[in-house]
Amino acid sequence: MVTKHFNDSFERISEEKRNRILSTAISEFANRGFTSANTNTIAQKAGISVGSLYKYFETKEDFFLTVVDHGITQLEKTLESILSMDLDMFGKIEKIIRIIQTHSRINQDIIRLYNEMTTESNYELITRLSGELESLSAKCYIEMINLAKKEGTIASDVDSNLSAFLLDNIFMTLQFSYSTVYYKERMKIYLGEDIFDKDEDVVTGVMRVIRRALGG
Repeated sequence: MVTKHFNDSFERISEEKRNRILSTAISEFANRGFTSANTNTIAQKAGISVGSLYKYFETKEDFFLTVVDHGITQLEKTLESILSMDLDMFGKIEKIIRIIQTHSRINQDIIRLYNEMTTESNYELITRLSGELESLSAKCYIEMINLAKKEGTIASDVDSNLSAFLLDNIFMTLQFSYSTVYYKERMKIYLGEDIFDKDEDVVTGVMRVIRRALGG
């Protein structure tokens, strides 16, 4: 369960107001980082006072954690819906890759926020976030791989935990590559300037690598 980082008063305001505050904060934190993001700017753009903001959150860190929770929860809901589909492991992985291509382009601020979270220099903040937000993905991927081994879809001697970790890193890199400037340029160096016009080639190529790596 993800820890709650906001006061009860935040839950009592309207859903529209909560979403307005969170979407404004996602953009500010994603573009400026935790340290440089300005809560005064967020409050002004969201149409609330700074005093109200700190009635909802005890600290800037709690505010940031709530914003990250909100953004990543949207990704996790999408992941859970795919993993519940009646598909074999490779079918689910392909669905995830296609969703990443679409979702990362539409929701660039959320992905950039996730990228900012993983590169933020505040060690204590990262420790809290990684434990809360990565555990669900890890559990889902490990269970998916264990089921595939049981069904004979992949070799029984595959290391489930290591494979889940490597899969998650592939997904994370793809998310960043479709939404952040640095990773976009990096992907073009390896795969060509027109790679973002070749989504099917990316899906086919990644799936070929994953199938061969896992023995599918």
